[in-house]
Amino acid sequence: MNEEILKAVDEIADEMIEGIKRIVRIDSVESEAVNDAPFGEGVRHALDETLQLSRDLGFETVDVDHYIGYARYGKSDDYVCACGHLDVVPVGEGWKHPPFSAYEEDGVIYSRGILDNKGPILSCLYALTALKRLGIKPEREVRIIFGCDEESGFEDLKYYLDHEKAPIAGFTPDCKYPVVYAERGRAVIKVKADLDHLITFMNNYILNTQNKGERLGIDYKNDEFGQLEIRNYHLTKEDFSFSISYPAGITLEEIIDKLNRIEGYEYEVVSHFKPVYFDKKAPMVEIMKETYEYVTGNDGTPVTTTGGTYAKMMPHIVPFGPSFPGQKGIGHNPNEWMTREDLITNAKIYALTLYQLSRKETELCVELLDILVR
Repeated sequence: MNEEILKAVDEIADEMIEGIKRIVRIDSVESEAVNDAPFGEGVRHALDETLQLSRDLGFETVDVDHYIGYARYGKSDDYVCACGHLDVVPVGEGWKHPPFSAYEEDGVIYSRGILDNKGPILSCLYALTALKRLGIKPEREVRIIFGCDEESGFEDLKYYLDHEKAPIAGFTPDCKYPVVYAERGRAVIKVKADLDHLITFMNNYILNTQNKGERLGIDYKNDEFGQLEIRNYHLTKEDFSFSISYPAGITLEEIIDKLNRIEGYEYEVVSHFKPVYFDKKAPMVEIMKETYEYVTGNDGTPVTTTGGTYAKMMPHIVPFGPSFPGQKGIGHNPNEWMTREDLITNAKIYALTLYQLSRKETELCVELLDILVR
């Protein structure tokens, strides 16, 4: 069956590329909310067009009050999913071609969102299309979920989880290969004091450091995740803020406790996402390791990431693709690109993965590990 699925993806490859370009040409940078468009008219337009494309491909669709939407195939009490997003970061300067033109040259497509994340999540949609055209009927419902606020705060996913139950397994195609079994925790901390004390704090604990919290007493390191990192400094007259990317094995409460030992300052947690940590041998992770290896021939040993994805909030999913080893610094930069070949390869990996996840005989035990790895 694997080879039949790969062949089915090849047969719809040109159709898939045109479908991806159709959605990539929409400017979906988040803008001011208006009626029935909580993330702006551009994002709403991208969601409408993507759901229409899904219907054109023969899928039932659901629009969750314009916050998020999905295409589904099959019916069951539980479901598996691929969860990506249609919103994109601002385009910035330095583009060689219009940033929403889907310009293609020598097999490379350039556009804002082609990699992050329209191309990959639509590759998932066409992966499911290949299964459908083969007449494969999933024993577990499969959803391709189209988020609309990944770049600005996950309000789309919060809304989704308030109105829909979570999947039992799945992935977000918004990171890298091989399959990512764990993400660092992330927090934004605000330090409050008068300006003189804030400058003293910066001089004593931040400036001329290695950005790993060594003077703050929080320079924790984990063999799997690596070193805790501090970044994104911002000073105002009232406060000083910074973000912390921290490994599993230390908790935010422990970090704040150590900060509180520095007297004369008030510390506020502005935002926080706990680490995501799955067993590397979990059946879901094993499936993704195997499908990646089958299609690419590369080593699929699961890895960790310093990034943050929908896996921070959506239960039971892990980051999986779309960038291959060595592909870095593309997504938020001018001339964002993805090759036609990589889009097709992604669709093949995702087709095999969705096929395996949707089979009842596939055991799916995807509970998060307790984040107490010391």
